[in-house]
Amino acid sequence: MLASFGIWVLLLGLYITKWIWQRNEAIAEWRHPFQSCYIGLSGVSTALAAVAIAPYLHGLAIVLFAVGSTAQLLYGLIFTGRSLQGNSEVSLISPALYLPTVAGNFVSSFVAGYLHFTSLGIIFFGAGLLSWLSLESLINGRLNYGKSLPVALRPSLGILLAPPVVGLIGYLFVTGGIEGAKPGLFPQLLFGYGLFQLLLLVRMMPWITTQRFVASYWAFSFGITAIAFDAIVFILRGDNGLAAQLAPALFILANGVLTLLIIGTIVKLVHGNLLPPTLTS
Repeated sequence: MLASFGIWVLLLGLYITKWIWQRNEAIAEWRHPFQSCYIGLSGVSTALAAVAIAPYLHGLAIVLFAVGSTAQLLYGLIFTGRSLQGNSEVSLISPALYLPTVAGNFVSSFVAGYLHFTSLGIIFFGAGLLSWLSLESLINGRLNYGKSLPVALRPSLGILLAPPVVGLIGYLFVTGGIEGAKPGLFPQLLFGYGLFQLLLLVRMMPWITTQRFVASYWAFSFGITAIAFDAIVFILRGDNGLAAQLAPALFILANGVLTLLIIGTIVKLVHGNLLPPTLTS
């Protein structure tokens, strides 16, 4: 957790300097209909950093949560308000659209519950849940009936796993966290849909991984770690059903996926070709 906090500090610092020294490139990303989806994750990662530092500096954790949740909310409003004005390129519609509103609100819900701001967490959960449901048909409609997703955008399909399982984390932590009651029907429904999405991604992997490793394959990391974490929390809350039985396999799978992502990233860094060409080049 402390290592993750240190990486967050480094990456956030680099992103801030990008706006200072490479402002044109940063603005181009801000305006790009696909890459702009990821900008809101700066606020999401700030909120998650609060979880990492909370056992050591609780006051700082509250500040980071306030800043991160506010930042993701504001960016979600900016992004959605811009999108609703129309003139968007249909071919660029992908699961990345979940990030500005669904991921941000679900993570804020989880962190709020973790820090015992339960009422606020429930509000964030509601915003994330209904944002997810409203986007689900749009994204699936485009993927099913539009032109085939370009090879470069296919890794974004890894995000399909995230909404149900990250939302489940938010729900679990606004209803007691690891000390709550045995999971009822609704959390098991979310887990079931997440498991279905995981199996669907496994079935589609040959098509998704047409290109060699690129940084965008990290899109798989959020969902795969979340579903493993969900299963562990189910066990801690007294569940002994299918989720609990799958927990060891999901834990191994999540660690295996992360190991491959880390190795692939290091290899790309060593060869100096981790990042794609800039939008302004």
